[in-house]
Amino acid sequence: MSALTHWLEHLSGPVVYVVVVGLVFAEDAFFLGFVLPGETAVIVGGVLARQGVVELVWLAVAVVLAAIAGDGVGYALGRRLGPPVLHSRLLRRHAHGADKARDLILRRGPAAVFIGRFVALFRSLVPALAGASNMPYRRFFLYNALGGLVWGVGNAVLGYALGAAYQRAEGLIGKTLALVVAALALVTLVVWRIRRHRRDRAESGD
Repeated sequence: MSALTHWLEHLSGPVVYVVVVGLVFAEDAFFLGFVLPGETAVIVGGVLARQGVVELVWLAVAVVLAAIAGDGVGYALGRRLGPPVLHSRLLRRHAHGADKARDLILRRGPAAVFIGRFVALFRSLVPALAGASNMPYRRFFLYNALGGLVWGVGNAVLGYALGAAYQRAEGLIGKTLALVVAALALVTLVVWRIRRHRRDRAESGD
């Protein structure tokens, strides 16, 4: 996360929006949640919003729309390709996760779309699996929109809160360091005065 933060904080505001939105969309639309840090990007975006690089409200709106659209594309791909999507090379490498996601859909139905949004592996798999299982699009869209809204706003605000906490910690560390330096300077001065006083007494005694 620190590497992503370092990279994004050197970009201009509009570019940050594009990068974060792109990562969120691609993570959901093309089963790339295994390699693309969409959720991390949103949190980092929230941190940058605290720093004034982007606006928190617009970041949250953009992320929510990207999440909903990305899941919509994933659903469409699953609906179009059907069950064979489960046997693609990418999903075969994550067969255990795909089985768990499919089991979640069987047990929870459309609610699995909402639940899956908050689990990293499921976030990439559930939309396509929902499409492949012929889940009615209206039901899918309802839970997809609710999940995207809560997830997007929640992570953006979380990042903003983390940014605030970091700034407070940074300020506290700065104040603490200043107090430590001042205390060391005071101790050094006292020790120097004591030693000088003893030396003067020793010299006068001679």
